[in-house]
Amino acid sequence: MVKPIRIHWIILLPLILVLLASNSRSKEKPFRPKVGEFPPLEKAHSYQGELTFVDHANRRGSIRIDGNGRFRFVAPSPFALLPYGLVRYQGAPADLRDIPLGTVMHVKAFLPPDPKISAVPVLPVDNREKKYGYSGTGVAPAENHVYLLEDEPSHCKRLGLVWRLQEVELKEKAGTIIARREAQADKGKVLSETFSVDATTRFWRGRERLGITDLTDEKTWPKNGKKDLNDQTVFLGISWKPTPGGVFKRFHISDVWLDELAMERAAQIQNETHKAFVKSRWMPGWVDKVEYGKFGRAKVTVTLFGGMDDSLYADFKKGQKAMLASSENTLKHWAGGTAGTAQMASRGILLEISKTNKRAPLGSSGIQVSLETDLVTEGFRPGKVIRIRPESWPLLEVPREEYIHHTLDGIEKRFPTPDIFPKK
Repeated sequence: MVKPIRIHWIILLPLILVLLASNSRSKEKPFRPKVGEFPPLEKAHSYQGELTFVDHANRRGSIRIDGNGRFRFVAPSPFALLPYGLVRYQGAPADLRDIPLGTVMHVKAFLPPDPKISAVPVLPVDNREKKYGYSGTGVAPAENHVYLLEDEPSHCKRLGLVWRLQEVELKEKAGTIIARREAQADKGKVLSETFSVDATTRFWRGRERLGITDLTDEKTWPKNGKKDLNDQTVFLGISWKPTPGGVFKRFHISDVWLDELAMERAAQIQNETHKAFVKSRWMPGWVDKVEYGKFGRAKVTVTLFGGMDDSLYADFKKGQKAMLASSENTLKHWAGGTAGTAQMASRGILLEISKTNKRAPLGSSGIQVSLETDLVTEGFRPGKVIRIRPESWPLLEVPREEYIHHTLDGIEKRFPTPDIFPKK
């Protein structure tokens, strides 16, 4: 007679604790940020997917989210950037307009802080648990207000990760690569992934841009057949395109940075692109307090939003002239009639520049600037979003789609409206 196996409760205790913790997390209510506060990153909901649509003027778009179903069946899900939300591309700050459609992005997002003025559809708070046929679950979360949007190289740089190439198999300029992503200083046991590569894949080595034929001609890769790549350390740009052979999801490698110099150059080029953009649109931030003086004068203190190159913040100097303009959550300027941002902005002197000694939360630079002005508008109330320009930056006018006309535009008339997005 076979005796029953007895398992002591102490052996099962770790498993029980894990299950209880998992059950506890599943019952946690989704976090909704408070208006006027930078939320904790650890409270954000995380997902990834393919960027399919961009409305850069309104800082929103759509992502085909990678859930637990068949990727090609997933309908794109709309998102909006929080006013202090950060975009990073190729390891540097970016604007939505910089990112090619098809790029796979990593997302940290929240419920809309104020659903009444959401620029995208507001979904039920438990929507990420809903199953959408073959698409699976997790493909339409209510957490569609993005705190951090970053591509694969930016994600790896932030977390200290790299990709290690294990094997390539090619036939007529196309094929697959097997690779795994892991901590840069540690070769642990991580699951490998298979990606597609083809003649469109770009390879960056030092200051060179190469194609797949360059690697096969120099015999680094085989023209046909397999080759062991010996865990070569690289950074990958990842996208998605339909895959032949009945494969429901296989991500595609758009770029391979073969060394640190190549990755640094990509980040440097993107950083310069973003610096020029911010100078032309002004630094975003929000109002912390307003101290009213005599004869309409006031001292307005603002916190500058974070995630940008240090040289931009260094341009704000005590005693320098500056211009302050009202904005909205999409970071669009307010304008009056045909008057542009410059005509509608308040002018003044920067009285104080201070930086906190504490670690600033994501989205905040930790830098406060105070401007004394004799023109205070409704948009300068505490918690309101603004744009500010130091005197040293060029004075340029933004295009029509990037400002709000006081009579032709508005929350009910903004173009395009959230109706362009499907409602889940």
